[in-house]
Amino acid sequence: MQDFLVFLLVGFLAQSVDGALGMAYGVISSTVLLSFGVPPATASASVHAAEVFTTAASAGSHTVNKNVNWKLFVPLAMGGVVGGCLGAFVLTSIDGDLVKPWITAYLAIMGGVIIWRATRQTRARIFPVRFAGPLGVVGGFFDAIGGGGWGPTVTTTLVGSGGDPRAAIGTTNTAEFFVTSAISATFLAALLTGHWADAKGVATHAASILGLILGGLIAAPFAGVIARIAPRRILTYGVGAVVLLSAGYQALRLFGVI
Repeated sequence: MQDFLVFLLVGFLAQSVDGALGMAYGVISSTVLLSFGVPPATASASVHAAEVFTTAASAGSHTVNKNVNWKLFVPLAMGGVVGGCLGAFVLTSIDGDLVKPWITAYLAIMGGVIIWRATRQTRARIFPVRFAGPLGVVGGFFDAIGGGGWGPTVTTTLVGSGGDPRAAIGTTNTAEFFVTSAISATFLAALLTGHWADAKGVATHAASILGLILGGLIAAPFAGVIARIAPRRILTYGVGAVVLLSAGYQALRLFGVI
């Protein structure tokens, strides 16, 4: 019961940040699970199982509040499904820590670019649709590998390229439902076929997963409203700050400081 309540709070706080800024649910939830001694593949599978429910609620909120760029949504979602399935398969086969230094470096650079754009108040640009599919592939792959790389990769790139933060956040969150569903299905397939030998821990952490789901569902309906009413500059600063904090935390973990 104690684990359930802890992860209920974690899920609520993580989804509140994720819904407003387009990232951090997976990063926060995975970090807490890992700190409880959950193996990386089990943590990623647990988070994605919870996200199937929370991203559905968040997507509905952003859709109602008209925060979605539908031209970017389709290629992003399709690319994310492909990259996510590949990443989930890889994570159940090799050590996902091999790619984390590259993800951390990317986040640090893009976080700096976003903060710079916020201070300059640059004019919003439309992200090229032809690059949305490849961006989705990369974001989906990193998401499966790291247990929460979709938002940091996709939202960061869309905002960093000069896109409207509200549309970037809404589109990323809405496409994430399809990506996380595909990743969860891949983990399930790996479990059923015996490809994922160390999957027994998923059932052990059922209370934690349920807490993440319920906490996220409570916070998710407010996502679209926050993104719609918050000023563009504040959203941009918020995205940049979360990205830099995430990169800093991952760097400290990579160097063994924490």
